[in-house]
Amino acid sequence: MPTATLPVNYQEVFRSLPENFLLIAPNPEATILDNTDSHVAVSLKRREDAVGKPFFEAYPASDESGAAQIRESHEHVRRYLEPHTMPLIRYDLARPAEQGGGLEEFYWQATHYPIINERGELQYILQRTQNVTEQLRAARAANEAQQKLADEQERTRFILENLPVLIWTATPDGLRDYFNPRWLAFTGRPLEEELGEQWLTSLHPDDRDRVRTQWLQAVADGTPYQVEYRLRRHDGQYRWILSRAQPRRDADGHINLWVGGATDIHDQKMMVQEILESNEQQAILSEQAYRNYQRAENQRAMYQGLFTNAPALICILRGPSHRYEFVNTAYQALFQDRQLVGLTVAEALPEVAAQGFIDLLDNVYNTGETFTGNEMPIKIASPDGPSYPGYFNFSYQRFSEQGETAGIMVFAYDVTELVNARKALE
Repeated sequence: MPTATLPVNYQEVFRSLPENFLLIAPNPEATILDNTDSHVAVSLKRREDAVGKPFFEAYPASDESGAAQIRESHEHVRRYLEPHTMPLIRYDLARPAEQGGGLEEFYWQATHYPIINERGELQYILQRTQNVTEQLRAARAANEAQQKLADEQERTRFILENLPVLIWTATPDGLRDYFNPRWLAFTGRPLEEELGEQWLTSLHPDDRDRVRTQWLQAVADGTPYQVEYRLRRHDGQYRWILSRAQPRRDADGHINLWVGGATDIHDQKMMVQEILESNEQQAILSEQAYRNYQRAENQRAMYQGLFTNAPALICILRGPSHRYEFVNTAYQALFQDRQLVGLTVAEALPEVAAQGFIDLLDNVYNTGETFTGNEMPIKIASPDGPSYPGYFNFSYQRFSEQGETAGIMVFAYDVTELVNARKALE
């Protein structure tokens, strides 16, 4: 018994295809013959407003360059009877009034296929259009993210190479594997001569064993590392530096990197030594004759000049109420136009008092035990806004006059940039 054949509505089948197809006549005007329902949806134009019209009347080009590309693709199919894929083009579509109207940006990838009859003649041009707007936006976002990452890496590299700090890193077992250009310029040695434990050869012989022992102990314990030692500069002079390092840990708590930085503290260290020696000398000179007293006064003026212009932050607090008797230029600059001399710490810097530093001063004044703080966070009130955090290395040291407790000398320097740089690396 013969099987019944159902008639096929090919136009209905064509319009139901799940892609964006446009059927075009091969004439120069490229008359629109039909399109799929999917094409109607993405083109935001009704079928009856496009079918039967020339291509560019139905779908006006956004610019002459895009129109020229479409014409060239049509002509390629007519001439060579082979598919032709156009370059990516931008073609904006008008939103319906119910969607707010206006133009919406779209990007398309279009391919034109020849439909050839049994005589080998071009009968139709079939345009397949793919909306690649989201893919293009995703690619752009990925490129922007990649560029941002590259910029951030370049920024980090620039900071590492140009910070006025000697930066180094080490493997989890403590072997140095990187030194920034500042370190190499300081020592005058190439990188390959500093790696591993070779950096120790640049230390002063009297410091070498002590520093190596402290470093290995920090590596074994996984604790922060801090040490002072003399490092040979490229001109052969040994300079005192302060070196610190922090371990970086992975999600499981294992150390996968050590990051360290060192600063030249030679001048500060020598200055403190000179200050202490000068105080003793002044005490002796005060008991001598007028001529020696006059000489001591001259020396005191010289040392006061050193105090005033020293790069460190120096002040003298008199009496148990810790009243400012002297502040040098660097110390005063930290608090800008605020009045310090003549006031107590609590009166001049209430935000510092609120952070517990008065108790530290009281303890040093009453016990004579010097207090040393490393990378101590201090919030300083800004004259035109909220307080901002800074980090300081400082010492409180009691001094006496004629055998009686007189006050406290404060010596400090600002390590905020170093701490922030280390935090950025971490």
